[in-house]
Amino acid sequence: MKPYCFVLMPFGTKEGSDGRSIEFDEIYTQVYKPAIKKAKLEPIRADEEWAGGIIHKPMFERLMLCDYAIADLTTANPNVLYELGVRHGLRPFSTILTFVEGMRLPFDVKPIRGIPFKIDEKGLPTDTKEAINTICERLVKCREQIVDSPLFQLIEEMPRPEISHLKTDTFRDLVNYSTKIKKNLEEARLEGPDAVVKVEESISQETVIADFDPSVIVDLFLSYRAVKGWDKMIELVGKMSPELSSSILVKEQYGLALNRIGEHSKAEKVLKSIIEENGPSPETNGILGRVYKDLWKKSSGEGKDLIAQSYLEKAIETYRTGFEIDWRDAYPGVNAVTLMEVSKIDYPEMQKLFPVVKYSVEKRLNGPTPDYWDFATMLELYVISEEEKSALEILGKCLTEVREVWEPETTVNNINLLLDAKKAQGKDIKWIETIIEELENTAKSISS
Repeated sequence: MKPYCFVLMPFGTKEGSDGRSIEFDEIYTQVYKPAIKKAKLEPIRADEEWAGGIIHKPMFERLMLCDYAIADLTTANPNVLYELGVRHGLRPFSTILTFVEGMRLPFDVKPIRGIPFKIDEKGLPTDTKEAINTICERLVKCREQIVDSPLFQLIEEMPRPEISHLKTDTFRDLVNYSTKIKKNLEEARLEGPDAVVKVEESISQETVIADFDPSVIVDLFLSYRAVKGWDKMIELVGKMSPELSSSILVKEQYGLALNRIGEHSKAEKVLKSIIEENGPSPETNGILGRVYKDLWKKSSGEGKDLIAQSYLEKAIETYRTGFEIDWRDAYPGVNAVTLMEVSKIDYPEMQKLFPVVKYSVEKRLNGPTPDYWDFATMLELYVISEEEKSALEILGKCLTEVREVWEPETTVNNINLLLDAKKAQGKDIKWIETIIEELENTAKSISS
């Protein structure tokens, strides 16, 4: 069995000290993982973001029990720095530090021989062969057990923890089991709600949900979202540990699930509490904006025009605030301009907001890993501006990026609003109907 090498690093796309976006998932895939495998080790990645940002028990186990570790210091991520401190306090040797060349770091890494590597203007690693070889060589060198922890270098008499083989074997079994469960969830998402329920039942037969690896429980939670198992999401929150259920990620998705089953007031309360405690964000405001949008549609359908208009205004303001907090996330922005477009009230500021949202999406589409929402957002903007040819061109790309059934359904809801508004204006809507039909067919094919 190969020893584990634990990688401490951020997830997804993060901004560096020089303003460049850094694609950490690509760095892991193209640099760290192949370097670790070349050194005859088994890579295992930190997953605190999938666990709602919690430094949880499995994290400490990995910091203590993995024979080797790589810590990426590029963005001075607080979790990574904390975990590195724990690692240096537990392990005298076999921890190496890496960073993107040219980035400002929180401390001088020269004394501890940090390894720099390069990225391009899109945040993707360059000269990967050189980086892989350098990291591999350092990992192989770690087998000589040269002390690299500043703490153990400073205090030679510092007691070194003895870790029994029984503990490491148990740890390996748990890692393998968690990996197996995640694989099962990946397959279950393609099969439907009943398959996801069976995976949860298999976990419950082994242990209490609250005691299991939080990253796996979050994966289970989001798997229910993927198959529109809103009730199951809500039920699962009640089984989680208090630390996990109170995390921002879980509370946001809990609010989303409550809203989807019609518990709008409860959803609003949950989401507003996040904003009160942590401030607005594109994600939280995006979900809260959806609550108000649904209440607007509900009130309109009941003929309560004054109440409906109030909810519409709240939805627009909530979405706009979320977009203005971080212009890189266009989701709340496109919802704001869509609702401005369909509103009976004139919003002059839409003329200023629309090009900013469009520029934000263009930046995402020109990045290395645009996803469904990037293409769907641009599609929606083309419908707003009545650019038929461009809309139909990007529709194909949008359809090929669909991952979960609720994604095209959400887009259809928004484009239907635009269709009704343009129909009332006497505009040609046949091409918009074609777009809706294609999105609906894609959603049906995923469901079946």
